[in-house]
Amino acid sequence: MTDYKTPVCILGGGSFGTTLAGLMAAEGVPVTLWLRDEKVAEEINRLHENRRYMPGFKLDPRLTVSTDMQMAVANAELVFLAIPSSAFRSVLKDIGPALAGKGVISTTKGIEQPGFLMMSDIAAEEAPEARVAVLSGPNLAKEMAAGELTATVVASDDQALCAQVQGVLGSKRLRVYASQDRYGVELGGALKNVYAIISGMAAAMGMGENTRSMLITRSLAEMSRFAVHMGANPLTFLGLAGVGDLIVTCMSPLSRNYQVGFALGQGKTLEEAVAQLGQVAEGVNTLRVLRQKSEEEGVYMPLVAGLHAILFEQQPLAAVISRLMSAEQKHDVEFAAFMSTTAVQEKP
Repeated sequence: MTDYKTPVCILGGGSFGTTLAGLMAAEGVPVTLWLRDEKVAEEINRLHENRRYMPGFKLDPRLTVSTDMQMAVANAELVFLAIPSSAFRSVLKDIGPALAGKGVISTTKGIEQPGFLMMSDIAAEEAPEARVAVLSGPNLAKEMAAGELTATVVASDDQALCAQVQGVLGSKRLRVYASQDRYGVELGGALKNVYAIISGMAAAMGMGENTRSMLITRSLAEMSRFAVHMGANPLTFLGLAGVGDLIVTCMSPLSRNYQVGFALGQGKTLEEAVAQLGQVAEGVNTLRVLRQKSEEEGVYMPLVAGLHAILFEQQPLAAVISRLMSAEQKHDVEFAAFMSTTAVQEKP
């Protein structure tokens, strides 16, 4: 029996990075949280609280906070990336060689253009000798920090890495499930942000529960249609990283993308909505990328096309809704036959 706990570094001192750091430190995992801002780092070390992103969430005194990225990474076996997608590649360029042999786990939800690259693709490019995984699921930072029962998914074809992540992150309050569909899990985490904007708009406009339920289920059909076309496993979208994450992001006022949508539904401009949030809402950038890619691939995505038309093509909301409701009525569950066949094949 050993008391050894895998040392961890978390790059990014936003709400989710801070939450992960706090949860692991409270379980006795040796954690270093890296962030750029020396003033915020000093405040966290002194007050054991990140007042900018997670006010009221007391951090375990055992947590180490540093602005020296090279040192923070050097002492870790697992490195969690909680960096906005816009800065993701530049940060990894700085430390890529230092990540050789380490487990690198991306928590960032975004897609890079050109190339339609997931964040884990960027990690693999910039740190080719690292072991790469992604973390995704219905994980609202404030609820996790408050100790609400939560589950998440770590996805990688490296099963030993998945087990390591489960070892440092799993607790009585947080269940960590493993998946081998890294692409599907990561794609689901990126796409659901677009639909959260739509859901927030619907809520602000006073649309009924029937309407919101329709939007969420059609969002699931649309995102899974695209993901399967791109090579993901459709079964992934029945799990935490698919329908689970979609539901919480589309229903909770704690969701950043929902908040942007809600502000839009109140009549604010996109610029005003993003400024009011004060944090990154990945769904706005993902919408642009996804609209372009779906057109290139010929994948039918009416909700994406409709939201893009409202936000970036100055089309009136009423006209877009009318077009959506008059579109051809097709199948409800498009992959039912595939799933049925798979279930039969997997029977013992």
